[in-house]
Amino acid sequence: MTVDSPYLVKPGKKFSLKKIATDDRGDFKDKDDAKGATQKNLDKLDELQEVLYAGARHAVLIVFQAMDCGGKDGAIEHIFSGINPQGCSVTSFKQPTRLELAHDFLWRHECATPPKGMIGIHNRSHYESVLVERVLKLVPKEVWRKRYDAINTFEKRLVDEGTTIVKFYLHISKKEQADRLRARLDDPAKHWKFDPGDLETRKQWDDYIEAYEDALGNCSTDDAPWYVVPADHKWFRNWVVSDILVRTMKKLDLKFPPAAPGLDKIKVI
Repeated sequence: MTVDSPYLVKPGKKFSLKKIATDDRGDFKDKDDAKGATQKNLDKLDELQEVLYAGARHAVLIVFQAMDCGGKDGAIEHIFSGINPQGCSVTSFKQPTRLELAHDFLWRHECATPPKGMIGIHNRSHYESVLVERVLKLVPKEVWRKRYDAINTFEKRLVDEGTTIVKFYLHISKKEQADRLRARLDDPAKHWKFDPGDLETRKQWDDYIEAYEDALGNCSTDDAPWYVVPADHKWFRNWVVSDILVRTMKKLDLKFPPAAPGLDKIKVI
């Protein structure tokens, strides 16, 4: 289910990340200018999530991908700060375990898909298998190339069974990544976030960009669209993601379940 956005990756077309500026601010002048609009979205998201949970007719799967320091954790923390935690789950996908590696690449992601009534957030996702595994040559080309079709089939099945899928690539510049890495080194409270391995990954920036472009281009569909979110400005990132989520969930025409018969005759004494 797509909504109109300049950041939508149009299905069936070759895609270049260079077309979307990482420092875009849309129609906003600055953070303060966007504050009211963003808060309005967060309030509406809270309302929609309550109806989603009560009705238990739909599930929503939200995928976040980004380069290192892209802001996935920050986006999740801010955008979903006001919703009922009983109706939301967050799964962060790290390096696969031995058990997970013993199954096909989609198995651990299938296990984490949200049930009806729930919002499921995936911090990294099944796309790692056409990103990290491709760039690091953990699997041969003939393997990862077939995975685009497998991913599209997997996502379409989820949609056909009642799950709405929205996927966000948080798009930062290489310069912004460097600034964020330095900030982690300079602040002792953020040292736990700094992984020296990120510097090795940074050396493969162009390879990852190419892998992302192929993944976005091959796997943005009408059923499960990709949106490339300008993310150099965290406040604008939060507005874009929250705006797209609210407009997507509104299209579900969510409703509270009907009241039990006879409620009008019940008296609480």
